[in-house]
Amino acid sequence: MVTHSVQSDLWASLGAYLEELKESGVDGIPANLSTAYFLNESSKNVASEFPGPGQNGSEIPLLSEKHETLEQIRKNLGDCQRCKLGATRKNLVFGVGNPHARLVFVGEGPGADEDEKGEPFVGRAGGVLNRLIVAMGLKREDVYICNIVKCRPPGNRDPEQDEVAACSPFLLRQLRSINPEVIVTLGKPASHTLLGCKEPISKLRGKFRDFHGIPLMPTYHPSYLLRSGGNSDSFWDVWDDMTQVLQLLKLPVPEKSRKK
Repeated sequence: MVTHSVQSDLWASLGAYLEELKESGVDGIPANLSTAYFLNESSKNVASEFPGPGQNGSEIPLLSEKHETLEQIRKNLGDCQRCKLGATRKNLVFGVGNPHARLVFVGEGPGADEDEKGEPFVGRAGGVLNRLIVAMGLKREDVYICNIVKCRPPGNRDPEQDEVAACSPFLLRQLRSINPEVIVTLGKPASHTLLGCKEPISKLRGKFRDFHGIPLMPTYHPSYLLRSGGNSDSFWDVWDDMTQVLQLLKLPVPEKSRKK
């Protein structure tokens, strides 16, 4: 569950976003989604309209009724200094892939290679993710790949709560813009952020959760597969998860056999 201090940081970030929209001439941003939270555009106090956690435990509303392109969201993000990560990054890592993807992968944050190149999942863990995507019968350009924070946390540590709160509105706007049929969260931080829970990833993975009407499959992060080996139980757990994703998307499931 998101703490009170994180919720305050999130509302501060949301307030800044609302001011930017007001300056651009947009008056009100009701979230017109059947399973999303609704914000009353006539409300003077946005925080007072916040309805709290839904059935999936998420306390973060999807924000925009008006369709935004990913390019518009990236432009609004700008040379972001909304949290302390902006002072230490080399490059902001927004996201990559098909802006109309049926499937979105969400990780935790950029690493050193991603920070250097400005693109998510281009290091060793990215190589694992690429092989997984190919094993699913897809291409990297077929899907969309992003992270819960856009700047590298120092030493590749997990993103801190205030950093997640500052970046979450932009992730949610990305998801709203893409409107995927399935989301896959890679690892604990991404799964906890979007689901608003604290369960271990080993207990979360393996079954779909609801994220504002979008099926969400939590699974292990590719870096965990690097540590555990390519033919490990965890690798086959991830493949089982991706099999369910392919079945939900009504795509062919390539036959894979475990090496002895």
